[in-house]
Amino acid sequence: MRSIKQPGAPIAERTQWVEARGRAFSFTLPAGLPLLEAARRGFAAEGFTSGVLSFRRGALGPFGYVMPALSKTGENAAFYSDTFRPAGVTRTRLGSMTLGMRDGAPFFHCHGLWTEADGGDSGGHMLPDETVVAEPFEVEAFGLDGAMFTAEPDPETNFKLFGPVAAESTGAPTTSRAFALRLRPNQDFAGSLEEFCRAHGMMRARIHGGVGSTIGARFTHGGVTEPFATEVAVTAGLIAPGHSGALEAALDVALIDYTGGLAEGRLIRGDNPVLMTMELVLEALD
Repeated sequence: MRSIKQPGAPIAERTQWVEARGRAFSFTLPAGLPLLEAARRGFAAEGFTSGVLSFRRGALGPFGYVMPALSKTGENAAFYSDTFRPAGVTRTRLGSMTLGMRDGAPFFHCHGLWTEADGGDSGGHMLPDETVVAEPFEVEAFGLDGAMFTAEPDPETNFKLFGPVAAESTGAPTTSRAFALRLRPNQDFAGSLEEFCRAHGMMRARIHGGVGSTIGARFTHGGVTEPFATEVAVTAGLIAPGHSGALEAALDVALIDYTGGLAEGRLIRGDNPVLMTMELVLEALD
């Protein structure tokens, strides 16, 4: 399997996880608010401070983002581009967000694909402090009670990354057993989730959110992304028994690579290792 050498030593536990409770809900992001504050308010209205969300068509402006890029210093296995600030209103095609805390304040990690006002298609990593909701749009969310995504220094990748930590219950109403996860580098995305579900007695689980990176990508429709540095948004995911009865993860994703190449589709199981991180929530369906 493909692998990329990271600057730090690998940590023994390859999946960071916290069991919690959670609930799916939807809300509308109001125009004129920073995307971070709009998301925070939507979660807070339901009693949550952390969770994940996804969206399709939305409108952003002003808007700031970065794309994946090669590392100029060698201090990281890959890095970010300079900041892009497209003029006018950018129309999102899809996006996935992790909402949590960084340095004691709300923060998000959000990847997506979009069309800019000049008609150009692009994607990447949205900047919380430079992105504003231009027109109201609806998002699908999943709030966590008993766990929270918190950004902490990660010596393996030399980045400050979101990972789940245990949190006090807020008493928000919940409906489901849920697990907040972070997958560490150089392990297969699908295989890691299948192994996790087996270990925790889940025969069916749905993915909510899903933000991270893979080492290129191999798709079931035959498409291949060769450039190794990507920004990935999960658009749908289910882990359930396949024809053989063994658990199989069906992972639909969209990505941009460091050359600006865009790709969408279902990932081949066993051939799509994590580059830096993959954050998501698993909701137990059994």
